[in-house]
Amino acid sequence: MKIEFTGRNFTVSPAIKKHITSHFKKLDTLLNGATRAHVILSVGKHHRHLAEIVVNWLDHSLTSKADTTDMYTSALQAIDKLQRQAVKVKGKLITRKHQAPSASEIAPSPVPPVEPETPAPRIIRSRRYSVKPMTPEEAMLRVAEAPEQFLVFRDAETDRVGVIYKRKDGNYGLIEP
Repeated sequence: MKIEFTGRNFTVSPAIKKHITSHFKKLDTLLNGATRAHVILSVGKHHRHLAEIVVNWLDHSLTSKADTTDMYTSALQAIDKLQRQAVKVKGKLITRKHQAPSASEIAPSPVPPVEPETPAPRIIRSRRYSVKPMTPEEAMLRVAEAPEQFLVFRDAETDRVGVIYKRKDGNYGLIEP
């Protein structure tokens, strides 16, 4: 594994390079080598030591950050986070390969029949009829006799338009605006 070190407000010593490189061996075997890593070590205000690691492996970019008061501890925490990410990504790749059907199992699927598209709903005008003045009770008797489910009528007492309709429960409903 090729490891690049960058120090920000911090000089990367050979001792910390050796420490980080030795802990990267486990990650290197996990990712089957052939990876590049970039370790960024920085010191911020109030003695905060930040370790950031970016590893490029296959088509994946694994990143981790750790922030403590000791640079060695920050580096170890970042490497541990990176190892957990690597295990997760590698596990996903392995399960994807194991669950994928082989080429002999893949058969061409039959083309489903194409159903004709239903046209958009449209308004169809029905017969015209005059709105006659009657009482709601007379309108109810008319709806009971007629095959239609509703009747528009003019209330003889109030001279307002109303609609009476058959309900599913056997009763009649009255709509008066």
